[in-house]
Amino acid sequence: MKKKGFTLHLLTSAVLVSCLTSTSVLADDASAPMSPLMKQLNNGNWLPQQEAQSLSEELYYQDAIHAYIQTLPLLNTIGLRDGSEAAFGKGYNVLPVWKERMDSRAVVPTPNGDVIYSMSYLDLKETGPLVIKAPANVIGMFTDFFQKTITDVGAIGPDRARGGLYLLLPPDYEGPVPQGYFTFKSPTYNVFLFFRTIMGKGDGKPDPIPAVKNAETTRIYPLWNVEKEVKPMQFPDASGKRVNMMYPTDVTYWKKLKDFIDYEPLTAIPDDTRSALLSIGMVKGKPFNPSEKEQALLKKAVETAPRMILARRQMGRDDQRQLYYKDRQWENSWAGATAEWMQYGTLDENQRAAFFQIAYSSAAAMVMHTTGAGSKYPYATKDKDGKFLDGSNTYKLHLPPNPPAALFWAVTAYNITDGTMPETDQLLPSTNGYYNIPKNSDGSIDLWFGPSKPDGVADSAFIKTVANRNFLVALRLYGTEDSFYDQTWVPDDLIQTNK
Repeated sequence: MKKKGFTLHLLTSAVLVSCLTSTSVLADDASAPMSPLMKQLNNGNWLPQQEAQSLSEELYYQDAIHAYIQTLPLLNTIGLRDGSEAAFGKGYNVLPVWKERMDSRAVVPTPNGDVIYSMSYLDLKETGPLVIKAPANVIGMFTDFFQKTITDVGAIGPDRARGGLYLLLPPDYEGPVPQGYFTFKSPTYNVFLFFRTIMGKGDGKPDPIPAVKNAETTRIYPLWNVEKEVKPMQFPDASGKRVNMMYPTDVTYWKKLKDFIDYEPLTAIPDDTRSALLSIGMVKGKPFNPSEKEQALLKKAVETAPRMILARRQMGRDDQRQLYYKDRQWENSWAGATAEWMQYGTLDENQRAAFFQIAYSSAAAMVMHTTGAGSKYPYATKDKDGKFLDGSNTYKLHLPPNPPAALFWAVTAYNITDGTMPETDQLLPSTNGYYNIPKNSDGSIDLWFGPSKPDGVADSAFIKTVANRNFLVALRLYGTEDSFYDQTWVPDDLIQTNK
């Protein structure tokens, strides 16, 4: 019994020593060794629950912002398609043509009213491979719905402005490919057809009739259909119609995005974009059911992300790559990137988002230095003194003689926020080289901008602005020539004349 009692005493002592030791360790926790990250993160412990909840929600919100920036080019195209099909109908054989030019009643990012637009939206999942007979001398392209160029059409395209038969294949097509076509496989079932045809010179103004006739020679039909099964082409006149073709500005943004993801092949969505979407719970084929709090954050993101993109555009780039000239305010929408938005071999998603906030369509012909065939679009948001252009003021733009545009040049005013045309009683805030604009003695011309036309200025030399609203001015040079690239021809800055 003594031994047992002794043993019990020893065990009791051991437990007591153990408890005392544990208490000592707990008391000395604050001095226990910790890594730098443990020190930074709450001394190696979980965060307070309220802080964890707040930070998790903040990260979800930031993920939603990133998802918006990644997918804006896609929703830009979806907005164009949905607005067009609601107004003019859908189908491979429906090609709306702005037969009297596109004006400010079309709510479209940076539309060009100085060419004739033809735009349609093809669905290769519905039709299978499609053949498109492109007109000669068209300035055009086919892009996927992320607005990545499938191919240029026209002088920079394989037809070299002669026109021809293009064959577009669905992304999952594995069948035979017949000869005789310019054949391309699209990354997405949905394809954007964007053709521009050049107007003729009428009596002191442009004549759209030749361009419309050329556009209406376009033919679109399924590859395997015999002639009697092909639907006849329809060319609805889109001119003068009040049509909204802008991307969504509310939570329908996310619904349209999810519908597209579910419709397209998984590989149609770029890897980095899929990653951004996964972070907000959006996955192909799976329900997207954000919580009530997440819905509020998604709403906040779709309202705040555009302001962030606008802020970046407003502040400019630190490297100044967006400026065309060392001593001018004119900017390059691509900031020296490729048509695929590659800067220094890396995707510049912020510059891409800045572009698609106010514009659409990016193709090689727009960024390559192609003499007499491509096109350039310098634009200005500031006057010579570096102040943002204000529609309440009057400005003069001086263009030196012989603008380097083998086809034609044009100047247009746009709203800064979304690239739409400012709507006034001058429905087309644009002018171009087809007009008989009065010239100075040296062949140069002066154009004017303001809420009212200055005395003595010709109608063709004046573009009306909206008071108390900022605007930008785009200079288009179609068939850009070498004097633009070597900068021996340089447009002046806009000068405010009502100081």
